Formats: sequence, structure tokens, C-alpha cells
Amino acid sequence: MVNYRYLGNSGLKVSEITYGNWVTHGSQVGNDAAIQTVHRALDLGITSFDTADTYANTLAESVLGEALHGQRRESLEIFTKVYWPTGPKGPNDTGLSRKHILESINGSLKRLRTDYVELYQAHRYDYETPLEETMQAFADVVRQGKALYIGVSEWTAEQLREGHALAKEMKFQLVSNQPQYSALWRVIEGKVVPTSEELGISQIVWSPMAQGVLTGKYLPGQPLPTGSRATDEKSGANFIKGFLRDEVLEAVHKLQPIAAEAGLTMPQLALAWVLHNPNVAAALVGASRPEQLDDTVKASGVTLDDDTVAAIDAALAPVAITDPEETYTVSPKTRVV
Repeated sequence: MVNYRYLGNSGLKVSEITYGNWVTHGSQVGNDAAIQTVHRALDLGITSFDTADTYANTLAESVLGEALHGQRRESLEIFTKVYWPTGPKGPNDTGLSRKHILESINGSLKRLRTDYVELYQAHRYDYETPLEETMQAFADVVRQGKALYIGVSEWTAEQLREGHALAKEMKFQLVSNQPQYSALWRVIEGKVVPTSEELGISQIVWSPMAQGVLTGKYLPGQPLPTGSRATDEKSGANFIKGFLRDEVLEAVHKLQPIAAEAGLTMPQLALAWVLHNPNVAAALVGASRPEQLDDTVKASGVTLDDDTVAAIDAALAPVAITDPEETYTVSPKTRVV
């Protein structure tokens, strides 16, 4: 079964393997398969589920709401997000304005078939809206009982500090950040993680397996596997391109004996590596088939020894991205419509 960790400096516990439905529900797989996969996640002890209104232009939330319908609500932790364009993508259908946040939470709750979510997250930083306006809207969402906690995604260390100060002033909890993080993409370690540790903010990390590259299924000099994420534009093919260079794949191949010696599969090794970081509360995993989760959940509770972590880091050192300046490039300077 899956272990739990506290989310930030709060009393909320989340499953350290959290199910995310970014590229699957409403686009990559049919609804029946998606629902079966969610039910398998529940059977395996996953109780935390992450989605966003923008995924499949709101369809992913609807599928997750259907899949979780009838479950004991108090036994679940449901996360969703707001920022990216939704609906007909008009001028106010995006961003973190008060209007968009308050309208979006109502739409998300309706699609998710729930009165509240545990965590409502700013999907990016909005440079076009005063931060005070955004945080006041989140404070009102919390006071209305529509979200229990507030989180963000891909904010810089400075943005986290400013947001945390306003949240404290407005008397609600900013408990999490959701960045990309893996043994190949380590840009949060320099500034974001130390700041988060100071402020009591956890990381809920996406792409802990580097879009599947750390599973070892992509081989240097070989054609991309048919049906893989790298060949499907709907499944995030653009996100994976940077990891498909031969030098990266050759470095990843060196992890095979390390995983074997640790008694782990490659996906389990990748997940255990991110969970080795104490500031990580949860690693997001997706699945297009229920049986895929049977392997990944076994990473929960695994403790990598220092020698294993050092061996992983050494194997990937020539290709891992570590520059903290990359954290300043993620949020668009203007809203995307």
C-alpha cells in the first residue's frame, strides 16, 4: 500500500504516489479505461488525485469526477488548478484574475462532482494580475469552503516568498508548489527547494520519470517505440523531445544495473529518487492502463541508500539539467489565449 506524507506545514496527509490525469483522461484513453485506472489506483491505496481545468479543455476533470463518484469523499484528496485557457478561450478565460479564479473554481467543482477540493493550485504565475488580487481571490475561495488549502505550480523562489507572505497576512495556508522534477531535471534544487523548506511549502512533482525517459524504454540510436508518448502529440510529445538525445539515453541506460542491484524496476528507481528529497510530498504518476500502476506504486516506502543515490547522480551528471535560472522561464510573461 502507499505511504503518506504531510503537505507543507499543514496537517493534511497525501499519498506520496499521487495519480495525475494530465495527458490521459479526456484525450489519450477512453473514459471506460480511465475510470478503470482510477479504480485500480484506489485499490492500490492511492487516495490523492491531481487534475486541472485546462486538461483536455475541462474534460479530464469530468472524467475524474465520474471515476470518483460514489467513493467516500472524506477518504480522498482531490487537487485541481487554474490559470491556462479554458472554454471558448476568451480574454477572461485565462489567468489568475479574481473573475477567472472565482468562476473557475465553480466550474471545477461541478465537473468533479464535489463541494470542495483539498488543494486549489495556481497553474502558473500570472504577470498580468496583481499578486494581491490573486491571493485575495484564493483567500475567498478558502473562506467559502470551496478549497481547504492553496498551492501553486512552477513558481520561482521569489514568487513563493511573496505569495506565502500574502497568504499569511490573509490568514490562509499556501502549502505546495508543483514543479517538474526528476533525476534529469533538477532545477528546483538551487533556490525553490531551500526557500520552500524555510516557508513550510512542499513540492508535488510532475514528470518524475522525465516523461517516461527514465523508464529505460527509449534506447539510443533506436526508433521511438510505437504508441509511446514520444510519438503522440496528445500525450506531451513536445515535452519529451529535449530528453531524447542519444547522450541522455546512453546515460539513462547506465541506471539499469543500479536499479537491478537495488531490486527495483527503472520506474520505481526514478520515483524513489524524487521521494528521497524530504521536501517532496508526492510524485505524480499517470497511467493509460490499470496494470501500469501495479509497478509504480511499489516505489512508495522505498528508501534508497546514499551509495545508490550517489550512483544515480553520477550516471546522469553529464546530462542532468540543474541550472536554477530555468525556474524563471516557465510562467509566460503574458497570458496565453
